[in-house]
Amino acid sequence: MKIKKQWNIKQVDTLFKTSFIELMFHAQIVHRKNFNPNIIQISTLLSIKTGSCPEDCKYCPQSARYKTDIKKEHLLNITKILKAAYDAKKSGSTRFCIGAAWKNPADKDIPYLENIIKKVKKIGMETCMTLGSLTKYQAKKLSQAGLDFYNHNLDTSPKYYHKVITTRSYQERLDTLKNVRDSGMKICSGGIIGLGEKTEDRKELLLQLANLPQPPESVPINMLVQIKGTPLEKIEKIDSFEFIRIVAIARIMMPQSYIRLSAGRNQMNEEMQAMCFMAGANSIFYGCKLLTTSNPKKIEDFKLFKKLGLTFENNLLLNNKHTFQRQLFSKTINEVNNKYYNADI
Repeated sequence: MKIKKQWNIKQVDTLFKTSFIELMFHAQIVHRKNFNPNIIQISTLLSIKTGSCPEDCKYCPQSARYKTDIKKEHLLNITKILKAAYDAKKSGSTRFCIGAAWKNPADKDIPYLENIIKKVKKIGMETCMTLGSLTKYQAKKLSQAGLDFYNHNLDTSPKYYHKVITTRSYQERLDTLKNVRDSGMKICSGGIIGLGEKTEDRKELLLQLANLPQPPESVPINMLVQIKGTPLEKIEKIDSFEFIRIVAIARIMMPQSYIRLSAGRNQMNEEMQAMCFMAGANSIFYGCKLLTTSNPKKIEDFKLFKKLGLTFENNLLLNNKHTFQRQLFSKTINEVNNKYYNADI
């Protein structure tokens, strides 16, 4: 059995101090060793219950504590959910993600969620949910229904966390991730960059994620979207190169995880997105909206992917990718060794 690498803060600090060009080169090598760099995994995210959330996350327009323009919606009926899933599959998505603005689901809601999972699975898509904290019982029930992934972000470092959220502890988030992993589901967990945190907080966030007993299979890296009415609406925006650096370091620290370029893409130009893909991002949310936040239009993503020569991951590629990855990596490394010195730090 391969022993998982345990990262320490000194090693992470070294990555943060590495020049941008060297860091990108190293991230590319790691990425090509584990994935086809020309293939992007596509997910679609749907909010099935919007607004009136009791949490006080300072970045979120769905909190009942803030006055935002969010239109509140009760739990969607399954017909609307399945239509959205069918549309997502037709558009090229392989995973259908469902979000609900809860602190945690009630046990009485679990049968309805189980039914959604089973019906979406029959369409032929992977399933993911983000519903807040989960108990062991709830995680087990969702897993038994066939839920593939559960999303529960750590958001930021343990030290900075209380400045962003006070209604849920950091340990609660870690406990939910443990319940998810113990149930047999895969984990989707990442963070938000640009909350006002310092570089040290970004290091600690990545350290927390990479040093979980098993790193998340999916790691969404979000750039804060400043929403009017939330406490962070006027916070200073993060520098583009700093954000790309986070993506590259996440790729290096979690080499076999899908790194998702998540919220904030609508604020990025094509060049910035392209550099994020070069840094190792290989997953996106596809569609005009992420829960309540705007996202690039599908046609814009299609045009960008065409310019970059990127293609959607599909079932055929999923079945054959490991053989292709080994062949591609072997060819790439030989070419690199012939042309450049070894910058694999």
